[in-house]
Amino acid sequence: MRRRPTDAQHQETRMTIEKALRLDIEKPWGCIDRGRWAGHSTAHDMIGETWFQRPNAVDVEPELLVKLLYTSQRLSIQVHPDDASARAMGLRNGKTEAWYVLAAAPGAEVAVGLKRPITDAELRVSIVDGSIESLIRWRPVKVGEFAFVPAGTIHAIGAGLVLAEIQQRSDTTFRLFDYGRGRELQIASALAVARAEVAPSQAGSLRLSQARTLLLADPHFVIEHLDLPGHSAWRLFAEHETWLLGIAGEALVGEVGFTMGESLYLQEQQATLQVGASGLRALVAYVGGASDPMLLTEIDLKTETSPVARVPPLSNPGRLPPAMANTPEDAQ
Repeated sequence: MRRRPTDAQHQETRMTIEKALRLDIEKPWGCIDRGRWAGHSTAHDMIGETWFQRPNAVDVEPELLVKLLYTSQRLSIQVHPDDASARAMGLRNGKTEAWYVLAAAPGAEVAVGLKRPITDAELRVSIVDGSIESLIRWRPVKVGEFAFVPAGTIHAIGAGLVLAEIQQRSDTTFRLFDYGRGRELQIASALAVARAEVAPSQAGSLRLSQARTLLLADPHFVIEHLDLPGHSAWRLFAEHETWLLGIAGEALVGEVGFTMGESLYLQEQQATLQVGASGLRALVAYVGGASDPMLLTEIDLKTETSPVARVPPLSNPGRLPPAMANTPEDAQ
């Protein structure tokens, strides 16, 4: 059982909160105009992805990769291996991922799984003749919706979207269809790892408190949505590898400023999170497999230890309606 750090332990903790660096990556389906999600980037190319990276080289890579995706065209129809398949190929791990919709043009859509189960032989034929495009299950999406894409699920992302993608750190992608863009299809590899089936129903989100909503608790990672009121203060306890991605508003985490379109990395750290006047909405992703009840505690900055009753946990947390129940150059 985990124990809450004592005040003495907090005082002895040396803060090493890192603001992640943005790495913009050009894609044939990317965007020149990425609006407010471009951050301070000066790139004028067809940027399709922004990867958030730790600022310094480390001996062991993080387990998770946090991205922004910008789409002006449909991405390829693709699939990723699970952990067992990836290790059989000599890779460290597979690639399970999840998407949160940050911006969506009218009619924007994504596809997760197939409309109906098919045989492996039917899947092979559909890849060869291009009919796979009509077999995947497209559905419209809007801002604030969430989708989980387990490894082995055939999937695609449509045009007119800005997505936050949180995934296992892997660049292994097998393309099944690419809309005639001339890039290689990895048919044999895709057939070896794809599940030619309808994707499982998306689970609904779970309200943990007025500030925290659990979007996903998977063995690979946990994702929560934070909605913190203006001028509030919190104790953030990141026991395991933890990433924050700003959606709106601003905050000071430790001594590091944090706002929309920026990402922070923490591990084995606790920090004071002071929210600006406009509040803060953010995604938080961490490893561990289950929601951490100690992740966030509201505090009174005058004492730094006394909880403030203004944002108490809900007495009867319940399920809400379902929200929506890559290599640097060549993937997607």
